[in-house]
Amino acid sequence: MTITIVKGDQEDAYNIAQVHIQAWQETYAHLIPRETLARLDVETRAARWAEIIGRGTTGVWVAKTGTGTGVGWAAASRKIDREAPRPLELEGLYVLAAHHGTGVGQQLLDAALKDEPAFLWMASDNPRADAFYRRNGFLPDGASKMHDLLGTQVPIVRLTREPFSH
Repeated sequence: MTITIVKGDQEDAYNIAQVHIQAWQETYAHLIPRETLARLDVETRAARWAEIIGRGTTGVWVAKTGTGTGVGWAAASRKIDREAPRPLELEGLYVLAAHHGTGVGQQLLDAALKDEPAFLWMASDNPRADAFYRRNGFLPDGASKMHDLLGTQVPIVRLTREPFSH
C-alpha cells in the first residue's frame, strides 16, 4: 500500500480527527478508562483541528493512502517560550496500529521535524513510542509532570534531541 505524506489543511481536519481518536483508543486504553475513550467525538475533534490548522502556527502533516484515507498525522510548532528546551516542539504524532512498523511514523516525523533539534512530551508508560523516539535521537531530559488527558492524570516525560541525521 502506498502512503503519501501531505501538509494538512482545513479540509483534512475530519480525517485527522478520525485518526486521532482511533489512535488514542489503540494507544491509551491502558492509561485512560475505555468509556472515556469511547465517548470521544469526531465532529468536536475535527472542529478543534480546523481551528489549529487555521491559525497557521502549527504545521500538520497527514499520512494518506491512495484513496485519501488518513492513517497517521504529526503536528509541530516553533516555540518562543524561554522555558522551551529546543525551538521546535513535536506536539503529536500518531499512526493507526494497523500501520505500525511500516515506516509511516518515520515519514511523519521526518516531515514534521526534518533533522532539527526538537522536544516533545510523551506518556511515561508508552514503550513503543519511547523506542521510536530513542531511535530518532530523543532522550529524556529529566523533566516530568502530571498531565490531564481526558480527565485522567497521566505522568508524562519530556524528551529532547540535538540536530539529528539518520
